[in-house]
Amino acid sequence: MNRTVKIRNGVVEGLPAADPRITSFKGIPYAAPPVGELRWRAPQPAKDWDGVLKAWNFAPRSVQKKPGLDPDNVYAREWNIDPEDPQSEDSLYLNVWTPARTFDEKLPVFIWFYGGGFQEGATNEMEFDGERLARRGIVVVTVSYRLNAFGFLAHPEITAENPDAPTNFGFLDQRFSMIWVKENIAAFGGDPNNVTIGGQSAGGGSVLAQYTSPTTKGLFDRIIVDSGVRQLVYKPVRPPYTLKEAEKLGIKLFEALGVKTLAEARKLDPFVIRDKVQELKLFIGPVEDGVFTIGNHHEMLMNNKCDIKPMLVGHTATEFPGMPEVKTLAEFREYAKAEFGEDAEEFLRITESKTGSLLETKSKAKVTELEFTCRLFGEMKTATGEKTPMYYWCFGPDIPGWDDPKCFHSSDLWFFFETLAKCWRPFKGYHYDLARQMCNYWANFIKTGDPNGRDADGRPMPQWDPYTAEDPCRMYFGRKIFADREAPSELMQFLLRHEMKKRGC
Repeated sequence: MNRTVKIRNGVVEGLPAADPRITSFKGIPYAAPPVGELRWRAPQPAKDWDGVLKAWNFAPRSVQKKPGLDPDNVYAREWNIDPEDPQSEDSLYLNVWTPARTFDEKLPVFIWFYGGGFQEGATNEMEFDGERLARRGIVVVTVSYRLNAFGFLAHPEITAENPDAPTNFGFLDQRFSMIWVKENIAAFGGDPNNVTIGGQSAGGGSVLAQYTSPTTKGLFDRIIVDSGVRQLVYKPVRPPYTLKEAEKLGIKLFEALGVKTLAEARKLDPFVIRDKVQELKLFIGPVEDGVFTIGNHHEMLMNNKCDIKPMLVGHTATEFPGMPEVKTLAEFREYAKAEFGEDAEEFLRITESKTGSLLETKSKAKVTELEFTCRLFGEMKTATGEKTPMYYWCFGPDIPGWDDPKCFHSSDLWFFFETLAKCWRPFKGYHYDLARQMCNYWANFIKTGDPNGRDADGRPMPQWDPYTAEDPCRMYFGRKIFADREAPSELMQFLLRHEMKKRGC
């Protein structure tokens, strides 16, 4: 087993994972610490080291609010559980799990970006253990990146200092980690020319950002986007901040911090900045800066304005329902006329309750926005003649527990990483079978771009075909796994038709 490897910066020593056929390397620096003069700058190369770097433990998580403080929050019960989990501004580290026995195996590589709304998240969350994917012949890399004000602040002084990297430092960290993989992953038995990137929630949004950026060409070969696409149905999608908008937010933060210059702000304790951002309730996130991010990720993908690659995309069954924000039936009807024009009567026929109940009417108008977006992607692929495969899934088993959480946002992560044994929930036998097969599908896609293959007993798993308008195949992961080709609800069909008509398709 390759317990010790030589990479560009020096020698790294890992440890056997729970399965001794796998070696884990934790806390490898992929960039210089972004502190002091490097705060709010693009990542810089890590320095070389002498001797052997013992990569035995996860590095501290990026600076963010303390986890585990809200017992009513499902994520504080699930994995963000430890308020004392170390945090540091020095957080640009990654972790590698490899099954390689020799240095020249050229195994497929999977790079994972965590979610958390660009405000929180960490690689040491229990569900992100890469061992089970590594058992399937994959080199797994999980990446820590800068968040909130540290990852996405903009300010006129920052722009003037470096107009080629004025903000989006968290995205630049992710890109830098992919460059690190290109240069170093062969030492772990990985193939730098067979790389899949994936992420969930904001991590999925990160994958779309990398996918559609003009600065990342050649760094990866396929993508997995889990609950990271969301084209809102009943209200406009708030676009990312423009650079000018983000700069105004940066000015506001500097004023609240009592600093007048960038130099002064770089001398502040990072936790002072964190606490002030929380006090002001500021959302500091991705920016359309015209350099790394040059447009709406969804629109660029749907109009083929990026280097199109095979994609796995999906969501859980019960996350992010959308409905019109109206207070009376009269407002609902006015909304329908304004939004759907000549199609308003059809929309009202589908959604209005015969009892005159606004609550029931709004419930009938409820639609899962993630499903809408995934199906719209497939419709647009067909309309534009783009044939690169897109595989679509929906995750819908019962999730057990006293809190009756349904298939909440992120619950599928225990399954795709096959880490159910780390969870407190009383999962049953079928859950473990489901997790094994879901992990298989991901592993197969990471290897070849096709999720299909055989289960551990040698039997073929249910066939998963690409989604197209002509064949809307959605793999359903529930008590049973099956290719769901049933037409979506009448409302979903109407909304898709209306959206495609607006687009002239």
